Amino acid sequence: MTILPWFLFILLILSLLFLDLGVFHKQDKVISAKEAILWTIFWVILALLFNVFIYYAYSHNWLGIGLSEHALKSGKDAALKFFTGYIIEKSLSLDNIFVIAMIFSYFKVEGKYQHRVLFWGILGALILRGAMILAGTALIQTFDWMIYVFGGFLIVTAGKMLFAGEEEIDPETNILIKAARKLFPVSPTFEKQKFFTKVNGNKAITPLFLVLLIVESTDVLFAVDSIPAIFAVTTDPFIVFTSNVFAILGLRSLYFALAAMIGMFHYLKISLVFVLAYVGVKMILSHSYPDLISTGLSLGIIAGILCAGVTASLLFKKQETDAMSRQ
Repeated sequence: MTILPWFLFILLILSLLFLDLGVFHKQDKVISAKEAILWTIFWVILALLFNVFIYYAYSHNWLGIGLSEHALKSGKDAALKFFTGYIIEKSLSLDNIFVIAMIFSYFKVEGKYQHRVLFWGILGALILRGAMILAGTALIQTFDWMIYVFGGFLIVTAGKMLFAGEEEIDPETNILIKAARKLFPVSPTFEKQKFFTKVNGNKAITPLFLVLLIVESTDVLFAVDSIPAIFAVTTDPFIVFTSNVFAILGLRSLYFALAAMIGMFHYLKISLVFVLAYVGVKMILSHSYPDLISTGLSLGIIAGILCAGVTASLLFKKQETDAMSRQ
């Protein structure tokens, strides 16, 4: 594959991000649930349309796509793996939403400034994840035993998530926050949407910039879990990167759509534990038995696990509500 598809894809994403912040969200405002849901639908539809492109591009080798040694050779296979990777990354990003909500709550960030933080946070995440995907792909293609390392890592992570208590946000222990405070003075209050300001005539950072740093560092931690997970689906770097990008592009709107309902999905985290564990086991088995579990079956299993978590959350929440109303 030539560099042209990568260049055009990155250009597309940057154009979409420019339209997002520079046109549609130029004015800082609180994102309503209705608007967030519409934007979430938009990003999902866009991902599905891109998946159609993936099908035809790999089928007919448009722009040289599908011609490299490690690329998928079937358009149908490429489209199915893109969609499966998209679902995995999207589901694992849900846990990120819970943490982002706690970060905003801890720093008391006004709703109208939250979109700007998430915009720049996701822009940084695209760069960091791209580098991690290229590094991970190179490791797997060079050392085939790395698939066992990634698979085992996901299983261990699933175990930690299962037995971990409630997550707490302690910015004072964040390495980036400590480094930023040593390099720059921090303004005592927010300066509207600004990340930088001046204190006593000297350049300073605002608390909003500290929030951005924590969001960025949090995404890196989540990427360490989610990026190895998609390698269980495919090691085609173009599929891995594009599905990952589309999954996190809609994270901002998904956050605003779910922010008010986060407490309802208290069994979703358990579902994510099972998703990680399943993907880890599949990754380990796929090295010796590549055709043991088809991509379609894997997609069904992952979707079933997530649906079970959502259903259990809504069902038991309803039972608790009914019980309280009878008291």
